[in-house]
Amino acid sequence: MPELPEVEVVRRGLVSWVRGRIIERVDVLDDRSIRRHALGAGDFVGNLEGAIVADVVRRGKFLWMPLLDATAGTADEPSGNGRPAVALMAHLGMSGQLLMQDADVPDEKHLKVRFRLGSRDGMPEQLRFVDQRIFGGLFVTSLVPTDDGGPGGLAESPLPLIAEEAAHIARDPLDPAFSFDLFYRRLRKRKTGLKRALLDQGLVSGIGNIYADEALWRSRLHFARPTDTLRRAEAERVLGSARDVMLDALAAGGTSFDSLYVNVNGASGYFDRSLNAYGREGQPCHRCAAAGIHALIRRDQFMNRSSHTCPVCQPRPRNGRW
Repeated sequence: MPELPEVEVVRRGLVSWVRGRIIERVDVLDDRSIRRHALGAGDFVGNLEGAIVADVVRRGKFLWMPLLDATAGTADEPSGNGRPAVALMAHLGMSGQLLMQDADVPDEKHLKVRFRLGSRDGMPEQLRFVDQRIFGGLFVTSLVPTDDGGPGGLAESPLPLIAEEAAHIARDPLDPAFSFDLFYRRLRKRKTGLKRALLDQGLVSGIGNIYADEALWRSRLHFARPTDTLRRAEAERVLGSARDVMLDALAAGGTSFDSLYVNVNGASGYFDRSLNAYGREGQPCHRCAAAGIHALIRRDQFMNRSSHTCPVCQPRPRNGRW
């Protein structure tokens, strides 16, 4: 499942290609990929054809493109009236890909939806949604005001609007409007384990299983540490580690364990080569090995998935909560 850095890689790629362009035509090749759009393919297409992609926005793992009505201008210099009221929401699921392609590139095997965009010199004409496992999808949704009056998410031209389906989640550590004080107050009120709290999208969004393990390893904290015992400095350390590990992943283009996650140019990320904990069961802990200590990464069952820790530099708390 793509996590925050992977979705942000896609957002950054899309911005440079689609922002300000008109959607001239939409071809829905598989209705299953727009099943979340309750009014069906006709309404989906009707909302999109003739609209301008105003921006590409992300909060946590949610990605959407606010849309404006094209009332004047050309494909090269479109203009729209007013603020966007709706957005095209993209849920990548396990294998969803948003790819920019020239019209003469043959259709991908698992192509589900094709968008033909207004021409612009040197830019591909089509945005394609490809999804092998069909767990992802696209739909049109309303934009609503944010509850704190701040930007809806990370964007080129932030507005205090958020896609309705993302309005319930907290800000993520890469969001300039993220409040550590608010996060820490809420964290201390939880009576749960630290990793479970990090995965709670209502507390802090965008931290998934991979980056939670990596952040906990970097901050030398165990996933079962009770949140109500966490000191402010420890909370700052783990949030700072989460932010740093996701920025490192962004610089590497994301984490790709197979060919299903790619950016808009079809390239895979390579941050998996830099992982210190996740997926390294039975392998030496890099930090302990550097100190001359023999310690092997262990894997524990956790919330129907796995947690990876070093038993030496991330000791399990005696009063741990899973």
